[in-house]
Amino acid sequence: MKVPLHVVFARRDRLAAWLQQRSYVPLNEVCSRFQISAATARRDLAALAGQKQIRRTRGGALGEEYHRFPTFLERQRVAAEGKQSIARQALKLIEPGTACFFDGGTTIFAIAEELQRSPVTPLTVITNSLPVAELLAPVKGIAAHLLGGELVPRQSVLVGHIARKVLQLYHIDTAFLGAEGIDARGAWNSQQEVVELQKGLVKDSRKVVLCADRTKLGHAAPVFLARWKEVDLLLTDATAAEARTQGVPETFFEPNPTPP
Repeated sequence: MKVPLHVVFARRDRLAAWLQQRSYVPLNEVCSRFQISAATARRDLAALAGQKQIRRTRGGALGEEYHRFPTFLERQRVAAEGKQSIARQALKLIEPGTACFFDGGTTIFAIAEELQRSPVTPLTVITNSLPVAELLAPVKGIAAHLLGGELVPRQSVLVGHIARKVLQLYHIDTAFLGAEGIDARGAWNSQQEVVELQKGLVKDSRKVVLCADRTKLGHAAPVFLARWKEVDLLLTDATAAEARTQGVPETFFEPNPTPP
């Protein structure tokens, strides 16, 4: 039975509004959310792409949040000194012979840069970040493993169900995770698909190290990542006093005990 046009247009309006709050969305998630077939979802996404409301990708779509989100290079310039301070402390936590996960944030990339300069070997690094993989793959004694999945170019990360499935093949000793916000409730991030991968790491890794510079303190982001009791360690350049002000527990490693 042919669906009336007003029903189709209303569904596409709801789909467009939903995509405005997200970056990458796989096709199967669109089908599940709106209870439509893959063929119908493709037609809807094609129509919205024709109206320049979204950008189509293989197997999904990129919403407005993708275009608003700063690029990897733009984010690297923010709080660069704080990220370097965190990276130096993180390096002390990496033990030879272990398997570490590095996610796609620029703070975590700073840790990879520190590791490149002062390698801890032998070491296995699993990552969904293209910049991290490219940086560490040539380092002797470091085996760099890049997850598969859907590439989100602006963030330079691989995400989606394939990335999460591949991740289950590894036993992670220490997971270094970034966040867009930390407050009394816990850690937050901006991208749903990134958080889905991170939540798997929080659940299955032997040790979870959250890395967030002081600009993230006291802020929430669109997607909740983890409560403090799920995190083993917080690395930040914020002081204990700054953390207390925002209700963040003091059970964290403090790279910069001296206020700026």
